[in-house]
Amino acid sequence: MRLLILFLFLPLSYALQAQKINPSALQEARPETVGISSERLQRIDRVMQMYVDSGRQAGVAVLVARNGKIVQHKAYGYDNLAQKTPLKRDAIFRIASQTKAITSMGVLILFEEGKLLLDDPISKYIPSFKTMTVLDKFNEKDTSFTTIPAKRDITIRQLLTHTSGIGYPTIGTKEANAIYAKYRIPSGIGTPNENLADAIDRLAKLPLLSQPGERWTYSLSIDVLGRLIEVVSGQTLDQFLRARIFEPLGMNDTFFYLPAPKHSRLTTLYTEDANKKTIAYPAQAGMDQNYPNKPGKFYAGGAGLSSTLLDYAIFLQMVMNGGEYNGKRILSPTTIRLALMNQIGDLNVGTNKFGLGFSLGTAKSAARLPVSEGVFEWGGYFGTSYWGDPKEGIVALIYTQKVPNSYGDLGDKFRVLVYQAITELKNSGHVNED
Repeated sequence: MRLLILFLFLPLSYALQAQKINPSALQEARPETVGISSERLQRIDRVMQMYVDSGRQAGVAVLVARNGKIVQHKAYGYDNLAQKTPLKRDAIFRIASQTKAITSMGVLILFEEGKLLLDDPISKYIPSFKTMTVLDKFNEKDTSFTTIPAKRDITIRQLLTHTSGIGYPTIGTKEANAIYAKYRIPSGIGTPNENLADAIDRLAKLPLLSQPGERWTYSLSIDVLGRLIEVVSGQTLDQFLRARIFEPLGMNDTFFYLPAPKHSRLTTLYTEDANKKTIAYPAQAGMDQNYPNKPGKFYAGGAGLSSTLLDYAIFLQMVMNGGEYNGKRILSPTTIRLALMNQIGDLNVGTNKFGLGFSLGTAKSAARLPVSEGVFEWGGYFGTSYWGDPKEGIVALIYTQKVPNSYGDLGDKFRVLVYQAITELKNSGHVNED
């Protein structure tokens, strides 16, 4: 009888254990269990600390995972240089353009539900884009311009791939910077009282910088897609992303505007003086650096979020897992496959291509640094960067909070440091994935 009870209980016991420890959730583990050297990972520590000690960075935080196991999750230096407050690994960072990939996956959720097609014209959902023009001549002295008609409608796919012809304010071309400033087009950072519907409608009245589909131009396209999500879902972008991505994945520290209990975790923002010395970001620099700690109603799908290393690693791991994380399926693996395919044909982003929401590594980029072809990646304005490597099972992030930054070589060095710690290639069949 005791044996019978034991046999009946064992399956339930294993089921409860499996619920408690789901192998698809990120967990910290000894690096050697996933073919990475603990000793070689210490090189990351030395280089990060060197950038802090030399004054190049106030603080740096990194996370490295392989096959769903976190092997490095550390913070170096200071959150507040003046007060010598240590930077913590759960600090909340302004991730700016890392928002774009999340919004893009939101569009693909609606795509999977049959609520839109990627080659639909955006004007089908936002009528202000119905009759577009393209910039012809621009007068730099008075910011006047002439236009020609657009040859075709902008599609959702072109918005996802930054081939819509839309530009960016402040960080775009001189033409885009001038025209968007004149017509008060927000960048999405530090404008909490703007109205997204109105801002996108104003943008639609302005000329494109190129014909749709003919050029890759970094742009406000994803902000337009944020408005698309609102129109199609009937929710604000904040409500939609929280219900469909953040809450299911357990991304509990990712917000457009931080709740009061999390305000103290927002990192201090830094910049450089004329001698490239790291200094606090000045209040008169044209942006309130504490914007995530203030209430707001403007949800910028291209730049508005703040988050932690771990939260964003969870999002990336979901993509790596083919759309699923910790038992929660966000997207189908077929849709993830589509998102990680070259969607821009013969156009290029440096040596990379572009998918649906991500830059994609090519053979040329894999020949420059030891990343794999097919890496998906991007970063944010305030010194944050990430990539996912499906071939080697790597998810890696490096975050600073400094703009501008003369020491951008740290990003490439970090990539080298991550890959040099690998001792067993995943495709060799020798890596322990348990």
